[in-house]
This record gives sequence, C-alpha cells and structure tokens, in this order.
Amino acid sequence: MQASKIINDPVFGFINIPRGLLYDIVRHPLLQRLNRIKQVGLSSVVYPGAQHTRFQHSLGAFYLMSEAIQHLRAKGNFIFDSEAEAVKAAILMHDIGHGPFSHVLENTIVQGISHEEISLMLMERINREVGGQLTLAIQIFKDEYPKRFLHQLVSGQLDMDRLDYLSRDSFYTGVSEGNIGAARIIKMLDVKDDQLVVESKGIYSIENFLVARRLMYWQVYLHKTSVAYENMLVSALLRAKELASKGVELFASPALKFFLYNDINRERFKSDPKCLENFILLDDNDIWTALKVWCNHNDIILATLSQGMVNREIFKVEVSPTPCTEERLNAISERIAKQLHISKEDTRYFISTPSIEKNMYNPADDSIDILYNDGSTTNIAEASDMLHLSVLSKKVKKYYICYLREKK
Repeated sequence: MQASKIINDPVFGFINIPRGLLYDIVRHPLLQRLNRIKQVGLSSVVYPGAQHTRFQHSLGAFYLMSEAIQHLRAKGNFIFDSEAEAVKAAILMHDIGHGPFSHVLENTIVQGISHEEISLMLMERINREVGGQLTLAIQIFKDEYPKRFLHQLVSGQLDMDRLDYLSRDSFYTGVSEGNIGAARIIKMLDVKDDQLVVESKGIYSIENFLVARRLMYWQVYLHKTSVAYENMLVSALLRAKELASKGVELFASPALKFFLYNDINRERFKSDPKCLENFILLDDNDIWTALKVWCNHNDIILATLSQGMVNREIFKVEVSPTPCTEERLNAISERIAKQLHISKEDTRYFISTPSIEKNMYNPADDSIDILYNDGSTTNIAEASDMLHLSVLSKKVKKYYICYLREKK
C-alpha cells in the first residue's frame, strides 16, 4: 500500500498526504463538506474563474504547513513528529466550521457565533471519534500549547491560511497583483524566542505580501459588486426569516428550514445539539436551491431579491469617502416603494449602507518581526524603508450605498 496519497493541485502541484490520521481527516465527511462551499463566496459574480472551494484551500494550507515545518526543522528548530502531525491536522481543520457564504450566515440565520467557534466544536467532535488523537492539534489551535510559534503558523500575521488563500484566490480570480510568492516567504521563516520571525533577506517578500494583501482586499474581497451581491443575499435571508416567523410556508431543505423557523443565538447553538447537526448539513446548494424556488414566491420582496440573485440583477452600488445623506436615502426609498408598490418601511430590504474599514497591517496583532544576522529583531514597520508604519497601519474607510436599480 502507498505510504501517502498524492493529490494534484493547480496552485502548488502535487500534495502528499500521509496515510493515517491526516488522511483520515481529509476523508472525513465534515472536511468533505467543504467541497460544496466556495472559498470566496459570491466573488465569482465579478471573477467567473473563482469557483474554488474551501476544501481546496484546506489542502493548500496543509501543503504550505508541511513545507514550513520542513524548513524550520532544517534551520535547527526542534519540532517533534507528534507536534508536526498536530499542527498539520490543525491547519487541515481550521475552516471546518464555515457555513455557506460564511459571513452572510453569521449576520442572518446563525447569529452571535463565529465560524472559529463552530470549527472548534467540530474538531472536538472528530477528536472523540478518533479516541483523542487530535488533543494536541486542538491545543495548538486554541493557543494553549507552550510552543507559541506553532499557533502562529495556524493563526497569525504570516499563517499558512493567509499564504494559501492569497495565492489561491489570486490564481483563480486572475488578479495577478495578489501573487505573494508563498514559497519564498516560507523559506525565510525562522523561530526566535518562541516567536515566528522572518530572516532579513526576506524583507522585500514581506513588503510585497502586505501590498498584495491590500490589493486583494479592495480588488476582490471588498469589490463593490461583490459587496452589493452579498447585501442582496443578506436581505433575501432576512426577509425569508421574517416570513417564517409569521408562519408563512417557505420552500427550503430541512437543514435550512431549521434555521429559518427557529431563532438561533450563541447560547442555543452551544446547548442544543440539533443546531450543530443541521449546520453541518448546510452548504451552498441549500441556499441556491431555495433562492431558485423563492423567485416565484407570492411575496414581492422575497421574489424580487431572489430573482436578482439568480439572474444577476445586482443592486446599484456607489462608493464614497463620506456617508450618504438622509435626503438621498429618503428619495431612493420613496422611488423603490413606488416601483414595487410596497410600504416605505419594507424598502429597507432594498437599500443598505455598509461602511468598510481596512488597514494593511495592524501592529497590535502578532507583529511581523525581522531577524538580523546579529540575532536582533525589529518590527517590519521599522525595518522597512519602503513601507512606513503610518502607511502600513493607516485605516482606509469606504462608505457603500447599495440599492435596487430603477426599472427601465
């Protein structure tokens, strides 16, 4: 029998998964579920090539973690085989708690609980199934293990999660500016005083990484059309939830129906086992199937929003450095009420005014430290001659207004 399973990945080439615990995790139904959840949610509305899944991302992050462990060991950092296996298991499962269109769900039908908390619940569930073999992986994931740099590889400024999703999303969207050169960054990693550091000759790779990350956020993840499309989905699910609360019969898969017809908050999710059981049955298909059927619902609000989602009739979106005025919002609201023959109060489903704030680097998080030949370390913000701290940590705030287009 082969000692490992080989998977061909379009971004990194061949990925070796050793048989045993790690291969069992990859084959587990909870990880396989991520095959049915897209990595970048609704970004394919702008970048049609972005059809890749969270499962592919988990495999890519696992590959990068294997490379990082190999390079850190080669530099004399002692990592036990059990620790290496545990940190690879942790990165394989780091996204296991994502639902379909994850952040949309967190704002609509599963409120008050983050995907990280759900990931932890699912890790503990798999751990019970495998007789406690994942205890060390869970300790690393929760940052409760003495070797802190192992947690930083899973969740930190330069974690394998970020290195994979930036490389992968750049590849599948075709946004070449997002290419961060993950292989070079990993070769430059080292450990000093139990902290992950970057050798000084890797400073330009880190500068490139920070600039590429900023570009990917504004060009892909926070693209105005994606933001508008996401707000439409939020409105459709909130309207469905409101109709469900009034006892209106809605088509939905049993799992989606559970969340539409029950109010789920953090406490209930943690205490009622039915919540987790239904959550793990949800994927992108549940949402799309419901939207397709809701297109013909007799509620004009739900039908209009669902048709917009299915037929790509996206809200008009404007981006501004200042918030939209009340007068303007009132005028749009009156026009929509007239257009759809609905009350002014119900126009809230067709207007949203999100504001988004983002900086390139937050020194308050785990900082990125540069290691010099004399053994001293300096923060990237001070070490970089190109990127001054004020530029790196400056928050950019944009105000969006998304609303239903006028019928021509």
